[in-house]
Amino acid sequence: MGNSAERIRNIALIGHGGEGKTSLAEAMLFNMKAIDRLGKVTDGNTCMDFDPEEISKKISISLAVANGTYKGVKINILDVPGFFDFEGEMVQALAVADVAVVVTGAGGSLTVGTEKALDYCEENKIPAVIFVNGMDKENVDYAATVASIREKYGAKVVPVWAPVLNGEKFAGYANVDDNKAFDLDGKEIALPSEVADMRATLSEEAASQDEELMMKFLEGEELAPEEMANGIKAGIKSLGLIPVYGGSAFTNKGITNFMDKIVSEFPSPADCFECKSDAPVVLRVFKTIVDPFVGRLNMFKVLSGTLKTGMTLANVTKDASEKISAIYFLKGKKQEATDSVECGDLGALAKLNNVTTGDTLREDGGEALPEIKMPLPVYSMAIYASKKGEEDKIFAGLNRLMDEDISFTVTKNVETGEMLLSGIGETQLNILCKKLKNKFGCEAVLKEPKIAYRETIKKRSEAEGKHKKQSGGAGQFGQCSVRFEPGAEDGVYEFVDAVVGGAVPKQFIPAVDKGLREAVKEGVLAGYPMVNLKCTLFDGKYHPVDSKEIAFVTAAKLAYQDGIPKASPVILEPIMKVEIVVPENYMGDIMGDMNKRRGRILGTEHVNGKTVVTAEAPQSELSKYATDLRSMTQGRGRFTVSFERYEEVPPMAQDKIIKEAKEAKEG
Repeated sequence: MGNSAERIRNIALIGHGGEGKTSLAEAMLFNMKAIDRLGKVTDGNTCMDFDPEEISKKISISLAVANGTYKGVKINILDVPGFFDFEGEMVQALAVADVAVVVTGAGGSLTVGTEKALDYCEENKIPAVIFVNGMDKENVDYAATVASIREKYGAKVVPVWAPVLNGEKFAGYANVDDNKAFDLDGKEIALPSEVADMRATLSEEAASQDEELMMKFLEGEELAPEEMANGIKAGIKSLGLIPVYGGSAFTNKGITNFMDKIVSEFPSPADCFECKSDAPVVLRVFKTIVDPFVGRLNMFKVLSGTLKTGMTLANVTKDASEKISAIYFLKGKKQEATDSVECGDLGALAKLNNVTTGDTLREDGGEALPEIKMPLPVYSMAIYASKKGEEDKIFAGLNRLMDEDISFTVTKNVETGEMLLSGIGETQLNILCKKLKNKFGCEAVLKEPKIAYRETIKKRSEAEGKHKKQSGGAGQFGQCSVRFEPGAEDGVYEFVDAVVGGAVPKQFIPAVDKGLREAVKEGVLAGYPMVNLKCTLFDGKYHPVDSKEIAFVTAAKLAYQDGIPKASPVILEPIMKVEIVVPENYMGDIMGDMNKRRGRILGTEHVNGKTVVTAEAPQSELSKYATDLRSMTQGRGRFTVSFERYEEVPPMAQDKIIKEAKEAKEG
């Protein structure tokens, strides 16, 4: 069949940071002879981690793709960062992977990264398997690791692989599915006795995926290795099974065995969706990268048809068309040119004008595919150029970086005037700043964002503003009496003309309104904008010669300065609605912490085994909440935040805001 969909496997390596996903990808590529030496993350020479930041930090930051051929099957590997700040990369990879391989250590417990990865796969109906890595390390406990995962996810978590131990040392492995055991050099050895019980469990779970196999199992017949493999494949595809495999990626032990299972037991694209090579072409763009030599590369999956150079496809997401001129298969940072990509396969396109992550390209001009739902940015910092005059350079650089990473945003807070850089966490924003420096030569500084406070009054007051200026020739004169009270019709500012008998001539009344409009931009307590203010002009005086518009503008401002302090001015702060999703056992910590933040718990409910807490809290108390929630829940909690309303600041907090505003003005 060559390169048809049945002979392709698209797998995404996901899970906790530092568990060896990149090392597993490296070992597989080496075994497929796709690379000629086995690189190490610690040495900064792996195929998948090639960004300078990845090499210096020794962690993956962006998803990377590489492929090789094993036993006539093309395996596309998507290596996904495990650090929580780069969750968006996992979402993009799982939009096109047919199977998620959750890589975990054998420490004897369910790690946070494993839990989050499996939860995401369950919620989004993505077939998943588990690979227990690092079996050559000291103090590993494969059985306890599997038991801890089974405890949460049930009987569908079934070992297909088991380590053979010499004392406590990893000495070989047994395949539960085909009843064979091997030493670490791949030589067949005697089968350990405990495999018989494991095989009975696996046989039952595999047989339950198919009626014919179930009948055979119930009649007491042994399942043949091929039947077992078909049952496991059906179970993975239907989400009824999460098989567990294992080995040591770092020492490349047991990895070819795992690759055998990818070929025999993992669903192909043809198993996962209708994949016809002779149908009209449909592509999903799942990631964009910027290559220093080729420019923008759009990574895609062919969902229908066969893509060929020279084709013109409609970008139905953007209502544009694109001529396909350069197609590649990716191998880390290397591009291998090709003139066609078959249904089910992954590739990359260069030289496209207007294609970005999430776009659908079609030959038949049909519907766009559903968007890739990225995690919402929850951590914001104000971004400034460290050198004056480099602001444009910073924002142009961020714009370019947005081509590659759609999980961060840059927005202007119109009230504070600050540019806000928002992402999933602190590490992500720090790395974006390092990329700005390394790629575009401009240095950015991150600061705590200013809070958009406002000011208002609580009671009514009256004041007179009088402006009189005499200097040589023509003078200036304007006098107005204004009543200030809460309750503007639009909630911000309302001006009422209640002058009788022409005390202020009609032509000067707009000048009073203008003066007050300018004045309300700054409150009298800390200089924040004044809101919900009703201003009634009820009296005044004028001079037939000296009265001018400017005089009444100034008089209105003087009335404001005199009247507002007498009307019980207060500061208002933005109150945010927070929805927090956490495991039940963290509820006490979450509620206690929310009280310390001047927050109010509005309610709790249970959804999909998690507790959803709805609360309200001042924005000023939530600036580091993304980081704090992560440490409170060991990374298991997530939250969304949205603006709710403004509320009066308590007196103690108000004094602090006024003091800070005064210091900032003097500074």
